[in-house]
Amino acid sequence: MSDPKTRTRAYDPYKDLDAPIRNLYHLPTSPEFLFVEEARRKRRSWGENLTFYTGCGYLAGALGGAGSGLLDGVRAFESGDTTKVRINRVLNAAGHSGRVWGNRVGILGLLYAGIESGIEAARDADDVWNSVAAGLGTGALYRAARGVRSAAVAGVVGGAVVGVAVAGKQALKRYVPI
Repeated sequence: MSDPKTRTRAYDPYKDLDAPIRNLYHLPTSPEFLFVEEARRKRRSWGENLTFYTGCGYLAGALGGAGSGLLDGVRAFESGDTTKVRINRVLNAAGHSGRVWGNRVGILGLLYAGIESGIEAARDADDVWNSVAAGLGTGALYRAARGVRSAAVAGVVGGAVVGVAVAGKQALKRYVPI
């Protein structure tokens, strides 16, 4: 084992107790992996992607929907409403819109993560084209029940949105020092 002061942090499990024993443990600051293959992988697994994209999509959709519902609730005020009724109207509208938008965008995240992971496994490559193809597939699959034309348009929109997002991410990595 290397020097305990390099890349470790001291941990005292008895710091809140009045115990006469003072054992300090040196815990590593870098992530620990059970297998070497896990340490080499620089990308999230398909399950982590699925959870991440679905959760972020639901959260973003719920926040956007709640904002939209808030505006709808304020617009629906009537002249004879009391403060309690107005607050209730705003909360109901925000909650309803937040749930609806959150579910829709969460489903988009779920579809995108699944398609992207499938394409990556099939191609055995990790590049921009996987993301763009996953955007195309997500848009097309999301709108497939509304017809071929709607699915094609949604697929093109999905691919374009993901392409712009990936290009923006690459530009930020290159030109913004973080």
